[in-house]
Amino acid sequence: MSGVAEAHRALAGVTVLDLATYLAAPLCATLLGEFGANVIKVEQPRAGDDLRRLGRPVASSGGGSYWWFVEARNKKSITCNLRDPEGQALIRRLVGTTHVVTENFRPGTLERWNLGWSELSDVRRSLVMVRISAYGQTGPNRERPGFGRIAAAVGGLAYVSGYPDRAPVSPGTPTVPDYLAGVFGAVGALVALRHAERTGEGQVVDLALYEPVLRVFDDAIAVYGGTGHVRERIGSGTESAVPHNHYQSRDQRWIAIACTNDRMFARLLQAMGRPDLMGDPRMATTPARLAHRALVDEVVAAWVGERDAAKALGALEAAEVPASLVASVRDLFEDSHVRARQNIVSVALPLLGQLAMPGVVPRLTLTPGRIETAGPSSPGEHNEEIYGGKLGLSRDELGRLAERGVI
Repeated sequence: MSGVAEAHRALAGVTVLDLATYLAAPLCATLLGEFGANVIKVEQPRAGDDLRRLGRPVASSGGGSYWWFVEARNKKSITCNLRDPEGQALIRRLVGTTHVVTENFRPGTLERWNLGWSELSDVRRSLVMVRISAYGQTGPNRERPGFGRIAAAVGGLAYVSGYPDRAPVSPGTPTVPDYLAGVFGAVGALVALRHAERTGEGQVVDLALYEPVLRVFDDAIAVYGGTGHVRERIGSGTESAVPHNHYQSRDQRWIAIACTNDRMFARLLQAMGRPDLMGDPRMATTPARLAHRALVDEVVAAWVGERDAAKALGALEAAEVPASLVASVRDLFEDSHVRARQNIVSVALPLLGQLAMPGVVPRLTLTPGRIETAGPSSPGEHNEEIYGGKLGLSRDELGRLAERGVI
């Protein structure tokens, strides 16, 4: 938690209305909220957001999973039935004082609910609308459903993940594409906000869930376009450099080593006590090492395998070879550098104690982000504050809307 004054928060004064569910578009809103935006999370009446029920539940919380409390942080929760005309009217009224709307429904859904771009931009001309869907707002597949696993498959990343003699695997976790899309969506929102500040003109940020995956696909697309070469699975190594892999130590830990040029490889050979191998024509250059990948990996694996992880890492660090323990989540909690950088923080969860979660990224020196609260404990926790304070609805009106299932 930081004591940064509100005036020093980069996005102070920006209001975000988060209509989305699950992960990608909600994460976009979360990132904006960490740097000062006021984020209003719209949940389903009574049931709440689906993310509350995804993953491991927090014992005795009665209102959410660990995932929910992390990714809904800094948000205020209201409930609204977007299918109901009265609910739609409430959203349009809120848009009047909103700068960014985030949503991730299938294209055409909000239009059917009278909450599409045309309707909302009529309410506020400078509105920015971040729309993240499986395949984007255009194209022949625009109405197809999809989640992160599908995005990794569509974007080409799943195909190259894993070993050649086994099925493709999800790169990291199936939600990596969701997190990537959330980050790209936040970039789009900030660019569009800057344009709106200068011109008063809002716009749509249209992002398909698979597109950030395709965008971070190294040089695979350019290489195929230029040569016809299709990148295939090669396990934990990489196509462009070797040794660039994971190697198991004597005490059964895994170490990542990344040598991307001849200088780094020479330093590795020094650490291994094998400078003589630089004279081996099979290892003297990057092209030669790539042509003899199995041999190079075998030499490095043998050296690592003869040592405990701490000893191997000490020698690699002394030689300035890029290397690290392949960290489990337990290792992250024990890592002194992770602690020093406050990459894992503790946030109060009302009535339940403290909750560990990832810290704010990136770090800004003048306007740092901060985590003020974990995700709201119950759906509609801020109905009275938002609907009453912003729209002037009385408690009687709120009661009537709640009885009808509108909020």
